Amino acid sequence: CGNGPQFALILAAVARIGAIAIPISTMIRANELVRVLRQSDVSGLIVQRSFMGYDYVQRLCEALPGLCAGSEGVLALAEVPYLRWVVSTGADLPSAVQDMRFLTDAAAAVSEAVLAAVESEVNPADQLIEIYTSGSMALPKGVRHNHGPILFRTHYLRSMLGMQRGAEVTAQLPMFWVGGLMMYLLPSLEAGATTLCPTRTLNNSRVAMGSVLTDDDLAMLSKQPKPWWGLGMSETIGPYSYADEFRVPGYPLCAPMDHFADGYEIRLADADDNPVAEGEVGEMQVRGYAVTPGLHKIERDTYFTADGYYRTGDMCFRQGSRVLFVGRGGDMIKTAGSNVSPAEVEMELQSLDGVEAAYVVGLPDKERGQLVVAAVVAKDGRTLDFAELEAQLRKGLSGYKVPRGWAQITREDVPTLHSNKVARRQIEAMMAERLGRPL
Repeated sequence: CGNGPQFALILAAVARIGAIAIPISTMIRANELVRVLRQSDVSGLIVQRSFMGYDYVQRLCEALPGLCAGSEGVLALAEVPYLRWVVSTGADLPSAVQDMRFLTDAAAAVSEAVLAAVESEVNPADQLIEIYTSGSMALPKGVRHNHGPILFRTHYLRSMLGMQRGAEVTAQLPMFWVGGLMMYLLPSLEAGATTLCPTRTLNNSRVAMGSVLTDDDLAMLSKQPKPWWGLGMSETIGPYSYADEFRVPGYPLCAPMDHFADGYEIRLADADDNPVAEGEVGEMQVRGYAVTPGLHKIERDTYFTADGYYRTGDMCFRQGSRVLFVGRGGDMIKTAGSNVSPAEVEMELQSLDGVEAAYVVGLPDKERGQLVVAAVVAKDGRTLDFAELEAQLRKGLSGYKVPRGWAQITREDVPTLHSNKVARRQIEAMMAERLGRPL
């Protein structure tokens, strides 16, 4: 379901009776959709028929051919064994997909007394939602959150964003992700504001998340009103840190973290979960009321420390009272015994004439461990001279950080996940193929 009244209405109805809402991205593809439906144990699926020119019943049938070949009645598909019914709208629905009247007509069979009794058993500790998220290096995972923490964060963010009753708030991000849900829809509802839903949101822009932004991107974002958010994720119900200034030179991926929101404890830790000293790079670990109680079907100790901190995978260091982000742990490149931050090399590349965007990854190498390589997007259709780029980089970077393999790509070549994050594993595969190197 895309942004709109239908999304808000269905979310509220699901939450009100104590069921679990599982929003699914409208950008999801067939194979990804099957994985999410199966992993999440979805039992009922409500499908917006069309959005931005796409027929989502048709996409569902592409993902689950047995759905369109089946007959009316209760579903039982091996690919999604918990799915029992699907509803949508339109006159030409497959026989196994019910019209929305399947739900709305059934409402008459539920008395007000029963409904009130059901609602009275919904508590802050009950699960409200499961948000599916995928990092640039991982398969989708279901992030669980309960009613209490969601409302706690809604109240905090409404205050931080200054939303007022009667105001009009434009939802610039999809509500099926934590950004649109927690930065727009829920704070707007609490404030009594009106949420405006444009057809296209920022996820449809040319900016692919998970990479260094271009000068034009930074100029656009720097004009946004405060707060300037730092790190946040689905597991923390959105941003948990914010900054006094938009960016610090040399750290292009994230605003500096000068403040941390209510409901969180943070620490920077080494591989053994011990705190690191000031100035040393460590993993950001977070715990508190607003942190997910766990991931669906994943053992807690996979992502949590023994003392309850969530391992974010974000690498940071402390500079006085300020925390600076240097990159994702899984993205760091180990070459010739030294660590290379892709973000640092990407930033330097994008400062050079003719370069619009750059994506730096590491490929396996017998001699160096990993080889630093770069996929580069040129400005205005130019043809890049990589020897010249390499020579310029060596003036500002240590030699081991300078890419040793290059490929010019277009903006359209940049692979992204359905979350619009840069798919770095796919960039690795693309660069290995272009350079003739095994992965």
